[in-house]
Amino acid sequence: MAIHSQLCFLASLVLVIHAGPILQHADEDEATAEHYLKSFYNLEDETTGVQRKSSPMTEKMKEMQKFFRLKVTGKLDQETMEMMKKPRCGVPDVAAYSTFGGIKWQTNKLTYRILNYTPDMSEAEVDESMEKALQVWAKVTPLKFTRIYSGTADIMISFGTRYHGDAYPFDGPRGTLAHAFAPSPGIGGDAHFDDDEFYTFRSSRGVVLFLVAAHEFGHSLGLSHSNVPGALMFPTYSFTDPDRFSLPSDDIRGIQSLYGPNRDGTVIKPDPEVPTTPNACDPDLILDAVTTLRGETMFFKDSFFWRRSTSRSVTQIQIKHFWSSAPDQIDAAYENTVQDKVFFFKGRQVWAFKGISPEPGYPKTLSSFDLPSSVTKVSAAIHDKTSGKTLLFVDKLYYSYDEREKKMDRGYPKRVESGFPGLTGEVTAAHISKGYIYLYSGTNVYEFRLNNKRFLRVLKNNFFLPC
Repeated sequence: MAIHSQLCFLASLVLVIHAGPILQHADEDEATAEHYLKSFYNLEDETTGVQRKSSPMTEKMKEMQKFFRLKVTGKLDQETMEMMKKPRCGVPDVAAYSTFGGIKWQTNKLTYRILNYTPDMSEAEVDESMEKALQVWAKVTPLKFTRIYSGTADIMISFGTRYHGDAYPFDGPRGTLAHAFAPSPGIGGDAHFDDDEFYTFRSSRGVVLFLVAAHEFGHSLGLSHSNVPGALMFPTYSFTDPDRFSLPSDDIRGIQSLYGPNRDGTVIKPDPEVPTTPNACDPDLILDAVTTLRGETMFFKDSFFWRRSTSRSVTQIQIKHFWSSAPDQIDAAYENTVQDKVFFFKGRQVWAFKGISPEPGYPKTLSSFDLPSSVTKVSAAIHDKTSGKTLLFVDKLYYSYDEREKKMDRGYPKRVESGFPGLTGEVTAAHISKGYIYLYSGTNVYEFRLNNKRFLRVLKNNFFLPC
C-alpha cells in the first residue's frame, strides 16, 4: 500500500495527534458537521454561513462518507450525522495504513518514562498496561523499549486534565481520551492521557487503558491512521478484550514499513480478532441474518455485513465500525419501521439501535419478547408494520410477538411448514420487502406473499446479494 506523506506539520515539525475519541456536543447539526469536516477532512475555513451548502462542503462530506463506507450522497443525512457524533480519533482520515511522511525514530532502542498516575487504577496496573501496549509494537519490529525513572525519555507518559502543559488542552469527561506526538526531539513521541476519563485495567465499565495506549504509541512511533476496519490505527476505537488482543496485519505492515520486521524470527500469527472477510461470490454462503434499515437491506455474515442501497449498489462494512456496541456473528435481525429501530439477536440477548445509535437499556434478554426460558437462540426475525406482529424463528418453529400489546400471541409456537407451506427446513435469516416475505434456509430463499403467506418461488442468495 502506498504511504501517504502529504500531512500538515507544525512549524516546529512536531505533529500532534489527538488520538482519543471525540464526542461532538454542538447544538446545531450543520455547525457540528462543519467543525468535523474542518478538523478531519481539511475543509477550508472560508466555507461558512451561506456557503455551507456549496461544493467544498459537499465534496468533503462525500469524502467522509466514502471513508466510513456510508451511502455517498454529499448530504448531511441522519446516518452521516450519527457517525460524526461517534467517539473517534482526532487525526485527519487517510486510506490504508499511513505514516507521517516517513518520520521515524533513528534508533531502535527507545526509552519511556511514566511521570504520574491516574487514581482510577493501581500503579502496578498502569505500569503493566503501558508495558504491554509498547510490546504490541516491539513484537513485530526490532524496537526495544527500556523504562527509566528520571531524566528525559524518548516517550514521556503522563496523565493530566484541561490545560496540562502543551497547546492542546483536554476537554473534560467523554471527550478526547488522549493525544500523542510524532517522533521528533523535545515533545515528540510523548503521550498524554486525559485524567477526566475513567480508565480501567480490563473492565468494560470504563476505558481500557492498554488499548488506548497501544493506539497512541502507534502515533508515537510514526504511524498515522488506517481505513481498514479492525486495524488498531483505525480512527474509531474497538474496545475488545485486552487479553485476546493481537495486532492486525495492516498495522504490522505499517510499522514494518518504518522499522522492518522483528529480527529474532518470531512468527506473527494472524489476528483472531480480525476475521477473514466473507465473500458474496461464495456459492455456499449461508447468511447469519438479513434486515432492512431505512430503505436499504443489510446482509450479515460473521463480523461483517453488506449494505445494499435502493440503487442495488453494495458495500461491505465491519459490524463494529457501524454499530460499535453490537455483537459479531449475530443470529437474527429485524427492523421496526414504526419505532425506527433495528434489533439484533445473539444467544439469549437482544440489542436495539436507532440508526447507528444504541438504545438505552439494551441489551435485554429474550424474555423481553415473552419467549420461554427454553429458547436460547433466535435464528431469524421479521416485523410486519401493518399487523404490528414480529415473527421469531427458532429452529423449525416460529413465534408471533405482538409489539403493541408486548406479549406473545396465543397458539404459538407453530411449525414453520404449517404457517409457510413449502418450507420444511430451518429458517436461518429473513426479511420483508415490497409486500413479500423472504425466508432463508441455507443458500436458498423462499418467497411468500405477506398478506396470505402463499408460497411463490425459490431463489438463491445472490438474487438479493449480487456477487
